[in-house]
Amino acid sequence: MFFTYLRRELRRRRKAALVVASGLALGIALVIIVSSVSSGMSKAQDKVLESLYGLGTDMTVTKAAAAPGSGTERPRFEFDAKDSDDDATQSTDRVMVQGFQTLAATTVAEVDGQDGVADAVGGLSLTVMKVDGQFKRGEFKQEGGTSQGGGRGGFGGGSGQPQGEVRGGGASFDVNSYTVYGTDVTKQDLGPLTSSKITAGRAFRTTETNGKVAVVDAAYAKEKKLSVGKTVTVHGTKFSIVGVSTADSGDAAANLYIPLQRAQTLADAKDKVTTVYVKAADSQQIDSVKSAIQKNIAGTTVTTSADLADTVSGSLSTASDLASSVGKWLSVAVLIAAFLVAGLLTSSAVSRRVREFGTLKALGWKSGRVTRQVIGEALVNGLMGGVLGIAVGLAGAYAVTAVSPTLTAQLGSSAGGFGGGMRGGTAGGPGRQTAAKALDIALTAPVSLSIILIAVALAVAGGLIAGAFGGWRASRLRPADALRRVE
Repeated sequence: MFFTYLRRELRRRRKAALVVASGLALGIALVIIVSSVSSGMSKAQDKVLESLYGLGTDMTVTKAAAAPGSGTERPRFEFDAKDSDDDATQSTDRVMVQGFQTLAATTVAEVDGQDGVADAVGGLSLTVMKVDGQFKRGEFKQEGGTSQGGGRGGFGGGSGQPQGEVRGGGASFDVNSYTVYGTDVTKQDLGPLTSSKITAGRAFRTTETNGKVAVVDAAYAKEKKLSVGKTVTVHGTKFSIVGVSTADSGDAAANLYIPLQRAQTLADAKDKVTTVYVKAADSQQIDSVKSAIQKNIAGTTVTTSADLADTVSGSLSTASDLASSVGKWLSVAVLIAAFLVAGLLTSSAVSRRVREFGTLKALGWKSGRVTRQVIGEALVNGLMGGVLGIAVGLAGAYAVTAVSPTLTAQLGSSAGGFGGGMRGGTAGGPGRQTAAKALDIALTAPVSLSIILIAVALAVAGGLIAGAFGGWRASRLRPADALRRVE
């Protein structure tokens, strides 16, 4: 009898049912779209961060910032020019630890031994400044300072002037720089190299801990016309290029990747690292792991991915903030309004059916039976609204993904802690001098099963709330009400 009466009433009141279902559908569709867009923005931010420090890294450990004025002196280049006035072609390079801050390699084992740490690996970020050109006896100038030429000439450099041309006093030099990252070839599944894919050649072998082999970034390889099988010389050491890597998004972590031990030798930084990349055993324990490392390992700075995410700016950050604040509150407001409207419409519909329900009570129906009938109708209306809302929400999410609007993301200078610190205007991850460069990210709106389940739950909740309104109104009806309505 319940289902027979339910089917008859829903068929007879299709317009009213459609109005209630449409209101609920609007709120549910908005929740799906906002949730999916927020999820897409979260994935976009993760992609931006992964392009900086690599896949799987939850936090990094670097050396605590030195006191102002206590930094390492600026690098100097020496040129052995002849005493004659003839031009002397010179070429030299200088390998420098990026940020000038290093940790003992034993720190990696200390970090790995902390509770909650699943794995840890060290890396060494280097900048190579190469100067070549012609020099002869006399004076030459560099922007920001002057050096005197002579039998031996000195050249003061700094990360604030990584490349360009220096002229003066008969001297003409090209100053270029590129970045090198020393990677632990025995643990290649953690760290910034994981944000790139090998697109030619091969990756490092675990036996090449001190090998003269290199993997070159695709963009740098194209610029310098490098390829697998060719060699590249760094500070007098020839490296055979065994692979070419392409960054998944944004810029690569470095122009050149070489084994950690070989990088330490080039930079005269034996048993030193600039960054320890850490993977937590449980993503819910990242804060506690951070606290443990800071407490137990003195002189270190721990930066989590959440800390780094706070430095992301640009349209991606703005849109993400809007989605997480205005969008979610708008969804809540629309849902509340939809639930209230559905409840009021159901209550109003019950009021118009006073004669019907009064007659049923006069025939012996209990108040509970009438209430269950009203709640059943409202619940079906809610489920109909859920189906309609899910369909509209999925269509909206698909439209966002199909259009894939481009958002920009920019990492602020405070991101320097994630990969070796910041010094002289150079910030970012290992070997990265372009961390402040804006990255273009295509926005998607993935819909997960959990979002669908939430939508179903909201549909049921909306139906129950509407049924509660209608059931309360129906329970107050008496047989006499039907007689008064007839009169």
